[in-house]
Amino acid sequence: MALADYINDKPVIETERLTIRPMCAGDVPALKEWLPDPSIYTYWGKGPSKAEKNPELLFEKNEKPTKSFHLGIEEKASGKVIGDIYVYLIENDRMASVAIRLAPVCQGKGYGTEALSAMTSFCFEHTELQRLWTEVDMQNISSQKMLEKCGYTREGLIRQGKMVNTWCDYYIYGKLVSDK
Repeated sequence: MALADYINDKPVIETERLTIRPMCAGDVPALKEWLPDPSIYTYWGKGPSKAEKNPELLFEKNEKPTKSFHLGIEEKASGKVIGDIYVYLIENDRMASVAIRLAPVCQGKGYGTEALSAMTSFCFEHTELQRLWTEVDMQNISSQKMLEKCGYTREGLIRQGKMVNTWCDYYIYGKLVSDK
């Protein structure tokens, strides 16, 4: 398979406790529980958008076909979307950036590690991506620990760089398909 195979049909990835899948309008009630919460934007690089404050807006427009992924993280036990994960900024079908966020009540339970590990494995096993990378605010210790548990390596420090819309010190983490 290749990224091009997922332009219109996004994957569904199962783990022990999670289903990583495309989101739909039926997820709006669950999204309203956590997506507008300002605390999840502390290290996101920007505040909530209009659509993040009003999740029903996410489903008003038809999505354009893209190789990028923006998938919901559903907790199987509750059937609710408790987070989302992105694979984006794809360059030459070889490398991409990843990002993940979880509802505050679901943080610290291993869901982030489980979802990121599954998404990373999917990308390396089912697409031609060779490298995944991300930026993490230096102060975001929890995300650094999660990335390291998933086999990502801290590759560098950007001092007073622009991370999305925020100027801060941040680390670059990366993982190669050849990393064990």
